Amino acid sequence: MYEYFKGIITKITAKYIVIEVGGIGYLLNVANPYAYSDKLQESLKVYVHQVVREDAETLYGFSSEEEKELFLSLISVSGIGPTSALAIIAADDNEGLVRAIDEKNITYLTKFPKIGKKTAQQMVLDLEGKVSSVAGKSEKQAAPQLDENQALEEAMEAMLALGYKAAELKKIKKFFEGTTDTAENYIKSALKMLMK
Repeated sequence: MYEYFKGIITKITAKYIVIEVGGIGYLLNVANPYAYSDKLQESLKVYVHQVVREDAETLYGFSSEEEKELFLSLISVSGIGPTSALAIIAADDNEGLVRAIDEKNITYLTKFPKIGKKTAQQMVLDLEGKVSSVAGKSEKQAAPQLDENQALEEAMEAMLALGYKAAELKKIKKFFEGTTDTAENYIKSALKMLMK
């Protein structure tokens, strides 16, 4: 089992990043790939978790040990798979998540993609009092801005990859038209809007 990779980020897509370690490129599924935009071609430590199934071996990447621990807690809940766990982490509202679990706020929890009432109740049952807020996340520098339409398109593509519906994203996209930001910030803002 892998704990982390230390290497160079060589590729960023809407669904994953590629980190090159010792001449081998590892594909890592991450919550918000564009959070790594300012680290492209730089050496970086990324924490990883490997999921082995009959038909696939998949690696998931995290910016911190705390984020990895939250992911592991989430996938321990019956009904939450790795993709749903990444979508929850991508919302970047870990304090809100912990509060919702501790306060049994099922309405908040069902706003995440593929999380229904039963799964939300299971989250509360399994994780109440056991998950702590992910603290000490490193402050990232502002990523270089892309053409506004390209950044917004990339953000929407990443949101689709996390399991959000195209109809939801169409409404969100209209809100951002005429604005200029990075894909990472568009994703964070869109997730905050969807969680209201």
